[in-house]
Amino acid sequence: MNVLWRRLDRPGHDAALLRPEGDGWRLSGAAVFGAEKGPVSLVYTIDVDGDWRARRGIVLGFVGDRSVEYEILHASEGWRLNGVLVDGLGHLIDLDLSFTPATNALQLKRAAPAIGETLRLPAAWLDVDAASLAELPQVYERLGSTLYRYVAPSVPYEAVLELTPDGFVRTYPGLWRQEVGFDGDAVN
Repeated sequence: MNVLWRRLDRPGHDAALLRPEGDGWRLSGAAVFGAEKGPVSLVYTIDVDGDWRARRGIVLGFVGDRSVEYEILHASEGWRLNGVLVDGLGHLIDLDLSFTPATNALQLKRAAPAIGETLRLPAAWLDVDAASLAELPQVYERLGSTLYRYVAPSVPYEAVLELTPDGFVRTYPGLWRQEVGFDGDAVN
């Protein structure tokens, strides 16, 4: 499964591929976009187990003139960012990368809410600008087969997300829109 997004709030794109890997899945992608600090180029991977629980994430690239290299590990004692245990995140299952819409698919595949169901799915959130890993409170309400009301109050962001049939975000209002999906259909 793959997808290509166009950034809506500034010039940029993100491409992602989700495929089986070992006893789980691997999400791989690359995001390139403009930002206040200059051009951003980030390559990422997230490995999840067979139950869609995040195990490891890698982010490499640059933000403006600053090089970026992060390894995020979910260990028995909690989450580690570049080998350092981050306090207070041990209860979190999912990993969310602040700069891509790709990670929402992993959370929703794991939780699989029924239509009409509302779930709180907080995640370990890598904020690349702040070079930090913190808890991101998130609420998903499934409105239909491909529609979810999404709220992340600490960011703050709230919108109705439309997903593709394979689970990637098709529209992330104001931020991202799919250009070419798995089926090759263009979205204008």
